[in-house]
Amino acid sequence: MREVVIYPGENGYWVAECPSLPGCASQGKTKEEVIANIREAIEGWIETATAHGQDVPEETFCFMV
Repeated sequence: MREVVIYPGENGYWVAECPSLPGCASQGKTKEEVIANIREAIEGWIETATAHGQDVPEETFCFMV
């Protein structure tokens, strides 16, 4: 599981970023859409890094209540 930050962007869109994967971000018109889009972006980021022999950063997210 990777940490994802979702926040309202411009023009009514939602923005999602994955802090552990530099540059991995997406957007969507609804929260559901942005979640689906960032999942796809994360998969693509990891596949591309792996294909180019680059290391995939480990997730350091720790949720505490």
